[in-house]
Amino acid sequence: MVSLALVALLHAFLGYAFISGLALRVVKVVTGPMETFEVEEPTVDEEPPPPPPELEEIPPYVPPPEVIVETAAPPPPAITIQTEAPRPEPVRVAPPAPPAPPPAGPTKRAEPRGRLGATITADDYPQASIRAEEEGSVVARYTIDVDGKVVKGSCSIQTSSGFNRLDTQTCSLIERRFRFNPAQQNGQPVQETRSQAFRWQIPK
Repeated sequence: MVSLALVALLHAFLGYAFISGLALRVVKVVTGPMETFEVEEPTVDEEPPPPPPELEEIPPYVPPPEVIVETAAPPPPAITIQTEAPRPEPVRVAPPAPPAPPPAGPTKRAEPRGRLGATITADDYPQASIRAEEEGSVVARYTIDVDGKVVKGSCSIQTSSGFNRLDTQTCSLIERRFRFNPAQQNGQPVQETRSQAFRWQIPK
């Protein structure tokens, strides 16, 4: 490339000399032996290629947070309830009160047939209680039926003598031996319940 450029400059110079009257000199010069030489191209230090541009790290795409807008629920439709006035209940007429019972007539208590104390004697004392020296007072409650007899099983001990044999003997004798003229109300016999006290004492 440099050699060609020099040759081109030389031709241009000769042309200019020919035109300006210096043809003779130029011819002389040109007619002389021409020496050619090679001009070495100056070495050009090749610079290392520039480093590749650094790629800018692009952060990953993060979508913006989703904004949830809470909308108030519409109010429920108003419900209109039509209520009917309660019908008045019919007036209930109370039935007439039953007639009052007739006033109770005079009541007559039951009367014993004979002396009650005589119906239980020393012979009725349980022998086992005598040997054990059991003594005590008993209060028994019993019911007199309309026939004047004591109702079986109605006798109960209200106050115990402290000994079961004496309590049991007392009720047994009352139900078997006591007799009464029944109580009366309005002239009719009725039942009556009463209490009786008795003392068990070992005869001396």
